[in-house]
Amino acid sequence: MASNTQNRAEGAVRELGGKVQNTVGKVLGDDEMRARGVANELAGKAEQEAAKASERTKGKGQQLAGKVKNAVGKLVDSDKLQAEGTAKELEGKAREVGNR
Repeated sequence: MASNTQNRAEGAVRELGGKVQNTVGKVLGDDEMRARGVANELAGKAEQEAAKASERTKGKGQQLAGKVKNAVGKLVDSDKLQAEGTAKELEGKAREVGNR
């Protein structure tokens, strides 16, 4: 299975190809080519958004895991577990924000 980074890149390429195809269709007066171009552009955008949504979901999971680890650290009075939990939460938040 392709990574989300790869899916985003492929979506961007498909979107760009669709824009080119649309433009060429306009220049040539080819409505069918324009329509295929618009369809490819939209499909590329959708691929990118799906990949970003997946990354946001992973970020939420990391945040939750970090909160749990942080809480366990507090319960057992472990500064190390608390710090690791906080780091995991921040990592998840960064992943979520980076994929808006």
